Amino acid sequence: MSYDLKSVKMPRLAGGALSALVGVIENGVGGILVGGKLVADTGIGALRASTAQDAPTFLPTCPFDGPAATPGERADLNELLRRTAGWAKPEGLATSTIADFHAAYQSARTTPIAVADKLLALVAENDKAPQPLKAFVALDADDVRAQAKASAARWAAGKPLGPLDGVPVAVKDEVDVQGYRTRLGTKALGPEPAAADCGAVAGLRRAGAIIVGKTVMQEIGMGVFGTNAHFGAPRNPVNPAHHTGGSSSGSGAAMGAGLVPVAVGADGGGSVRIPAAFCGGVGLKATFGRVSEAGASTICWTVGYVGPLANTARDALLGYAAMAGADPRDPASCAAPPVTFADLERDDLRGVRLGVYRPWFQHASSEIVAACEAQLQRFVQRGATVVEIEIPELETARVAHLVTITAEALASMEAQVGTNRAVFGDETRAVLALATRFNGADYVRAQRVRTRAIRHVNAALAQCDVVLTPATGLTAPAIAADSAGGVSDVSAATEIMRFAFLLNFTGHPAISFPVGSGAHDLPIAMQGFAQAWREDLLLRLAAVAERDVPRRAPAIRLDPLAG
Repeated sequence: MSYDLKSVKMPRLAGGALSALVGVIENGVGGILVGGKLVADTGIGALRASTAQDAPTFLPTCPFDGPAATPGERADLNELLRRTAGWAKPEGLATSTIADFHAAYQSARTTPIAVADKLLALVAENDKAPQPLKAFVALDADDVRAQAKASAARWAAGKPLGPLDGVPVAVKDEVDVQGYRTRLGTKALGPEPAAADCGAVAGLRRAGAIIVGKTVMQEIGMGVFGTNAHFGAPRNPVNPAHHTGGSSSGSGAAMGAGLVPVAVGADGGGSVRIPAAFCGGVGLKATFGRVSEAGASTICWTVGYVGPLANTARDALLGYAAMAGADPRDPASCAAPPVTFADLERDDLRGVRLGVYRPWFQHASSEIVAACEAQLQRFVQRGATVVEIEIPELETARVAHLVTITAEALASMEAQVGTNRAVFGDETRAVLALATRFNGADYVRAQRVRTRAIRHVNAALAQCDVVLTPATGLTAPAIAADSAGGVSDVSAATEIMRFAFLLNFTGHPAISFPVGSGAHDLPIAMQGFAQAWREDLLLRLAAVAERDVPRRAPAIRLDPLAG
């Protein structure tokens, strides 16, 4: 067995060069020739040469023993807040947590109305700054104030709904929020406001959270930098000269700046974990079926997951607990076991086996590898043991995921807007044009490879409890002057996604969490993934890491509870 993930070598294109490429690959004989070259450069040969004869797996459902979850059953957030009281706030964290909001309301130091007014003022003021955060694509101030007024009334009556009551939460423009259009970062979609919340947002609203708007995202989710040709590129609050990561870019920016302690994202190939990693927070992609996809846009329905981005592991846990559970509108969520949380009170990792595939673990920039190696040793000091593992055929799985996510995005967009791709930005058009070069046989081959990938991941997890990798191969890239219209940089995107894609494909839960900082104060993060339905173990792992990793205050700090 040998490690086979490769670094892809393709030119970076932006501005006029990107527009010219789109013009060529969408038209005529030149498009056939250039498009064929681009497809070859993606590594499609590895997939087309695969001899896998396994039956295809079209949905990464994860088996379990015991009864399925009961629709409507939800975790007790008050109990979870109590059980995680020992999860100390990370040293140096300069933004407010859910527990901070809860304590401020309990003591009557402030009210949800005052917080909402402060948040709206901070956003309006920042929008006029020389380097605005650009987190939101839509924000209804009257709706925010109405929610805050209802929350304040519950607090005044002594009947709050729990620790999330009155806490502001931002939502990616990929999922439905009642009263808001769902545009997926485009100018072409979502002509009418959504009639109902998506499953995850409904759970947060039931817990009393104030839904404060829709956040900017990379157009139709097809990118990891966070750019958007229509609405601008959100800035990384840690270092505003750099990207947030995508595609949940605005959610990462809002969370990292402290506007909200938790934001909703959606992850098709790392789109929750990558912006969380780049912006210094925690990002959780749960097991397939754990969080309802009802009301989430069907861009990439077999690899997409709704999940939280949060400033701390505790906030990620509370946000996840509010979102997770069986929803009658989503059959996959009704075929999941009840949500459980084991050993939250423990502050050590005794008995936890951490799997490391060394060639994969070390396939990142030197500063990232060094930070992750240091964190691995800190986990050992906390009682964990390290197990050397192997996961074969990663390169074929990478290409199979690429074929799957782009083919599904193409099918989704053609169903909604037809074949006129001129309604999209150049970066999106380039991705969709590339997807047209894949065929039905490629898609079926990809699902055969998915079957093998699931088997390989399960075999690795039979030897350990959590597999650890870096979260990304690079820290957040700088925002270049020519990136306003979008950037096609497959080489960098492959480095950034190197560790994320596999778990979207196989259905296993995965988390990214901070382990240090690199050049330009940019956050460095680690990823862990575990057996199906063990989100609780991943969150506990992230909480243990927080004890030893100080945070840096963001350069753009917009905290509605501060001051």
